[in-house]
Amino acid sequence: MHVLVVHNRYNSAQPSGENKVVDQEVELLRAAGHRVEVFERRSDDIGARSLLGKVAVPLLVPWNPAVRTELADRLRAERPDVVHVHNVFPLLSPAVLAACADAGVPAVATLHNYTQICPPGTLQRDGRPCTECVGSTPLPAVRHGCYRNSRLATVPLAVSLSVNRRRWWTGVERFLCISAAQRDVLVRAGMPAERLSVKHNFVPEPDIRRDGGGEQLLYLGRLAEAKGVRLLMAAWDEVAAGGGVGVPLAIAGTGPLEKEVTAWAAGRDDVRYVGLLDPAECRKAIARSVAVIAPSTWLEAFGLVVVEAMAAGVPTVAAGHGAFVELVEDGVTGLLHEPGEAASLASGIRRITADPDRNGEMGRAARRRYEQGFSPAVGLERLLEEYRTAIAGRSALVRDGDTHASRGDGDSR
Repeated sequence: MHVLVVHNRYNSAQPSGENKVVDQEVELLRAAGHRVEVFERRSDDIGARSLLGKVAVPLLVPWNPAVRTELADRLRAERPDVVHVHNVFPLLSPAVLAACADAGVPAVATLHNYTQICPPGTLQRDGRPCTECVGSTPLPAVRHGCYRNSRLATVPLAVSLSVNRRRWWTGVERFLCISAAQRDVLVRAGMPAERLSVKHNFVPEPDIRRDGGGEQLLYLGRLAEAKGVRLLMAAWDEVAAGGGVGVPLAIAGTGPLEKEVTAWAAGRDDVRYVGLLDPAECRKAIARSVAVIAPSTWLEAFGLVVVEAMAAGVPTVAAGHGAFVELVEDGVTGLLHEPGEAASLASGIRRITADPDRNGEMGRAARRRYEQGFSPAVGLERLLEEYRTAIAGRSALVRDGDTHASRGDGDSR
């Protein structure tokens, strides 16, 4: 199969699960003998632009006409079987869908978050769930400055959502949701259910697994409010006040709360802040863990670190909402705590460390869950199945004499 992957890479200074998923899927397909090419832009490149070029970036978020022309020309020249779209913000824009329609190539899109119904894609505001924009206009997001706490920065995202909603919903043959929980939210928001399928992210087989009981508890991810970092600090303070659990907490990652985390961890022997780890170091850190902590306060669409822990035979303590509910079988492969409740998270931390034998059973069950649902072989099979479905759907439209304009894919600009 000939696949063209479309992706705007996130800034490399911050860890990005989305970049990782894209790279892993490309490698998986190529290793299986498929021809895969990439059409991408990099957010890192924005810094090298002139002042005028930087000022123009927000104008490209809703629509980048140069991208449409460039991608359409490439599609006509190379004729891939399918285009797989990931992130298009901020430099690609939904113009990539118009290019696919121009060239008559079916498009598949992985939905890594909730940007189809929420401008910042989090369904969260001020640390709490928020659905004000779902099923209506995105004006509340602008009013609240939901993206980067800035009304001005939120405007391009809100405009893009408003003017491109129909283009997304009609111009993509298959939307790949990364969890059933995410799909349910999107269907309730009005997205076309017949085009939304669940394809979990896979995780490569790790080169190291846990051997023994572990020596630390681990938080691995972005240091941000939505990831539950402040909640974890409050829960750990409660655990420490009760005498601790016999192992330290290691925190790995960077983000807007880095200074706060560094100050909190300073001078403590029960907390280690280790900063940003490379992929090999991440795998080693997971394999050394009694458990991985995933306390997100927002509705995670997937939760890659949970599955990475499963692959290494390590149980997790995760927030009991969003995708975590389907990833973690409470009491079997890990524990679920009450979302946003520090006392519940503290209780989960105590329980996961209290019984080493039970912890070992959970780790083995987590590994079996990984093998059954999140291995490379499973990921490849599901991915190719979705590609074939999209190609067949596009072929049926052509046979029926349908045109992309009649489906609302035409561009009136």
